[in-house]
Amino acid sequence: MAHAQPRPAQETRPQQPGAPRTNLVVAVLAFGGIVVSLMQTLVIPIVPELPKLLDAPASDAAWAVTATLLAAAVATPVMGRLGDMYGKRLMLLTSLGMLVAGSVTAALSDTLAPMIVGRALQGLAAGVIPLGISIMRDELPAERLGSATALMSASLGVGGALGLPAAALIADHFDWHMLFWTSAVLGGVAAVLVLLLVPESRVRTGGRFDLPGALGMAAGLVCLLLAISKGADWGWTGGTTLGLFGAAVVVLFLWGGYELRSAQPLVDLRATARRQVLVTNLASVAFGFSMFAMSLVLPQLLQLPVATGYGLGKSLLVAGLVMAPTGLVMMAMAPVSAAVSRARGPKVTLMCGAVIVAVGYGLTIVMMDAVWQLVLGSCVIGAGIGFAYGAMPALIMGAVDPSETAAANSLNTLMRSIGTSTASAVAGVILAQLTTPFGAVSLPSENGFKVVMAVGSGAAVLALLVAAFIPRRREAAPVVGPATVQAAATGDVPQPPARPEPEAARTPGPEAVSAEPAVPAVTVVSAGSAERGIPVRGRVRGADGGPVAGAAVTLIALEGRQLGRAVARPDGSYALTAPGEGTYVLIASAAGCRPRATSLVVGAVPPAYDILLSGGGGLTGVVRSADSGAPVAGAVVVVTDVRGDVLATEGTDTLGEFGVADLVPGTVTLAVSSPKHRPLALPVDMAGTGVTRVEIELRPGAYVRGTVRGAGAPLSDARVTLVDAAGNVVATTTTGIDGAYAFSDLDTGPYSVIATGYPPRATGVRVDGDDIENHDIELTYPGV
Repeated sequence: MAHAQPRPAQETRPQQPGAPRTNLVVAVLAFGGIVVSLMQTLVIPIVPELPKLLDAPASDAAWAVTATLLAAAVATPVMGRLGDMYGKRLMLLTSLGMLVAGSVTAALSDTLAPMIVGRALQGLAAGVIPLGISIMRDELPAERLGSATALMSASLGVGGALGLPAAALIADHFDWHMLFWTSAVLGGVAAVLVLLLVPESRVRTGGRFDLPGALGMAAGLVCLLLAISKGADWGWTGGTTLGLFGAAVVVLFLWGGYELRSAQPLVDLRATARRQVLVTNLASVAFGFSMFAMSLVLPQLLQLPVATGYGLGKSLLVAGLVMAPTGLVMMAMAPVSAAVSRARGPKVTLMCGAVIVAVGYGLTIVMMDAVWQLVLGSCVIGAGIGFAYGAMPALIMGAVDPSETAAANSLNTLMRSIGTSTASAVAGVILAQLTTPFGAVSLPSENGFKVVMAVGSGAAVLALLVAAFIPRRREAAPVVGPATVQAAATGDVPQPPARPEPEAARTPGPEAVSAEPAVPAVTVVSAGSAERGIPVRGRVRGADGGPVAGAAVTLIALEGRQLGRAVARPDGSYALTAPGEGTYVLIASAAGCRPRATSLVVGAVPPAYDILLSGGGGLTGVVRSADSGAPVAGAVVVVTDVRGDVLATEGTDTLGEFGVADLVPGTVTLAVSSPKHRPLALPVDMAGTGVTRVEIELRPGAYVRGTVRGAGAPLSDARVTLVDAAGNVVATTTTGIDGAYAFSDLDTGPYSVIATGYPPRATGVRVDGDDIENHDIELTYPGV
């Protein structure tokens, strides 16, 4: 069997979408995010009727809501990781496919079991929003990235706000199944638009999927969210609830230990523990709480009878229409959030959002006597949420490697979901405890609603305090994408080291790949005056030492303001001008190379500064046996360049997988060898960026060896020939002083071994894949 040709794992042609194309990509991804977020409020109009509609107890019918929550919590980080590995667009289409499948299943259901299955499938589509944000980072130009990701992030709240009136309208005028047929159509439209208009991301990690990590995380999250969402029904001090909380703590603790030891974890906890990522995720929990508190309280308050003295007696449809402006305000705030982030940094935007949300809840507490007052309060809260949700992706992407973008954004989305689940539980407890009698029933009291709003305001204040601990600059991780200087646009630039290291002023060597790449310092000075500016010159070189023509070199101030930009000439030289003495950041990027950020301290005597860019491509693959398809563990994989120089040597793991990072684009030679297999060499065209994946099949190869003897003693200089069944000479060798011979890399089948020196002698041997040892031959003269 011939070996398989290398299969590139991605599209490697660079894409430079124009403005119309970019606008379409943003619109399609935002539409997909809104469609998926509609699932949050899709069944709210029919929740009271579900027990009758499905012929099930109310406690069981509630699983139609809980199943979506649990499935979304598990799917969000898993789909993010799979997107980083195998393609974000592919996982986006997969998520939308599950949404359509779940909607159709629920639309065809009349009993509880298929309804729960359908709602769980709808929840599995929750990864669309973080995947969309990650595609935007990889594909959009820097000037559009901030507003586009802000809009995509805000779509989580926009869909929830717009979905309630739409669902109420459908439920009032059509059969309840139409809710799910509508969601199926919307999901199908979103999938077709993604397929036609959204390009596949070029940034991938490759590697293996962490199945034990996924199962452990799923078990821990299900225990945690199940306890939060059902604690009010089961009793917060009940054995089931406390047992689930305890199980969640134990499982997540053990899962964290496993992930820290894993070479390719589902969630990179070390990256998550970076202060910028960690604090942003903690603030996201508080914001998720604040957003859902209003979504939970406002419809109830509007629908309570007027006779209560504080209820407004409106229908669910009117309550939904009151919520609709909130979603529109959130959408309108996306470009404003991006503009503030560019000017002041996403940390400031996040803190401003927290202040606005807290003020909105405060207004609602004192102004809840008329519909317009509630609309005003919810719009103010929506504006704050839009501010905050627009800043979160910028903070996350400013602190993680591009190949981890989808997983990191997915974890951030999960944190928001935990916040909303906690808000639902807390608000339910408060409203159940603070009630007022109304005829034969007890309804939530006015004070109960005010307490919930006060708690929502407190959550926003908590988010403000937490956000204050976010670093002013991102901690590390250069930004990779079509516009690497987007770090300057968002204000997330690397912090310079406390002390410049003198040796960094020399031409740097190749950088080691790590989760947090170092930011070296260099001193650059000139005799020019501060009024005219200080020139910064040097050359951009590749890993092979040659010039990198066309490399983009950007000089930015520490606060993120761009000071100058240059394009390297054919000889790799560049020239920029610093406004004066001080510390700056120099960013260099080029197609097919890993971007590099460098801290510059402009001083008094200047050497030219050369920038060395390492390869940005990677090579992964799997080695299998051609006869059985089984992975070949322990195979040696050697990568050489066109000159024959060895670039890397790796060994395959137990699954036959291997991976090599930081390879320069172009053609390389991949040589693979393994015991009991025939060695193989093949050319591989390395992609300009991202990871190229190949699948290699090694043909089994056995060996035959033995000793030629004459008169009982080892016979040297005897000629040994190996002939196959067709009479073809396969190989010939001459024995050494010890009489030994050997033939290797043999296919299966019968052979003849012929030894000459004395009168020739032929012996038969059959190779069936196993090595043959001690096939000795005795040569004698006739009659001896």
